Amino acid sequence: MSQKTRQGFSGADRRRHRMFVTKNTEYHFRDGVCVAVRDRRSESWLPAHLALQRKLSGRVRFQPNGVAIPDRGPPQVGEALYFGEDGRELVTSLLTAVERPAKVLVTSYPSPSAFAG
Repeated sequence: MSQKTRQGFSGADRRRHRMFVTKNTEYHFRDGVCVAVRDRRSESWLPAHLALQRKLSGRVRFQPNGVAIPDRGPPQVGEALYFGEDGRELVTSLLTAVERPAKVLVTSYPSPSAFAG
C-alpha cells in the first residue's frame, strides 16, 4: 500500500496522462505516446499532426548563445519536445507548461482510427 510523506505522495507515479503546452499547441500523452494534439486557439484536435502516435525521444534545450542541444531528459518549461524516431524529426516550440490534463479532455481524445487516412 502507498504511503504519504510530509512532502506528498512517496509511491510510484501511476498517472498515465501528461500534457505538454506550447504557446499555440497542447501535446497529450498516454503512457509516453502522443495520443492527441490540440490547437489552443480553436480548441480543435489536429488529426494530421506529425507527433501523433509517436514516443517522445526527449527534449531540446537552448543555450544562451542560441545553440540547440537535444538530449533524452524529461522536457521542462522553456525547452522543446523532441521526436526523433518513427518518422521525420520534430522539434516543437518552447514549452510554457507541463500539466496533467483534465479528465474531460482525456475522455474527448479522438480515437486512433479517426487519424487513419
